[in-house]
Amino acid sequence: MSGRRFLFVLGSSRADGNTELLARKAAEQLPADVEQRWISLADHPLPDFVDQRHDSDHVRPPAGSAAALLLDATLAATDLVIASPLYWYSVSGLTKRYLDYWSGWLRTPGVDFKATMAGRTLWGVAALAHQEAVVADPLTGTLNNSAAYMGMRFGGVLLGNGSGPGDVLNDTDALSRAKTFFARETPLARFPYEG
Repeated sequence: MSGRRFLFVLGSSRADGNTELLARKAAEQLPADVEQRWISLADHPLPDFVDQRHDSDHVRPPAGSAAALLLDATLAATDLVIASPLYWYSVSGLTKRYLDYWSGWLRTPGVDFKATMAGRTLWGVAALAHQEAVVADPLTGTLNNSAAYMGMRFGGVLLGNGSGPGDVLNDTDALSRAKTFFARETPLARFPYEG
């Protein structure tokens, strides 16, 4: 893992929520020489995304803006961890907005966003308040398909159960999976129709 840089993008509106706690448990297993950066989307709110694909030129986000911070951090990461609680069976609104910004970054001159991200690894961590993990399939699909479109590898999603504050720390199965989550093989992401 030498030389890898993990960016943890926290998509919860609650600080120290179950998703973040589970992500931190998994991150504890990373070697000490692996760089970790943590960014809370709630602390760096993005304005509503405006789709300008056909209306205007795209420019790099202004320095000092949340979009510039997130773009630069995303481009610098070898491993991108989307830590989003399961909100209405998919990613949180904060996370969805961040992913929407990828559309603009794909068209920002000089960024080469898709080519830069290709081959890197996208991971997911999510807490859900349901006993059946299958209800998180839309969240997993969002992340997998985003990785497939970008030509990224996909490490899967670490799921844990928790509704009240700290509940995920009682999910012994999730905590056990967290110990080896980032040591997993990460195949190139594929769309479901690609078999």
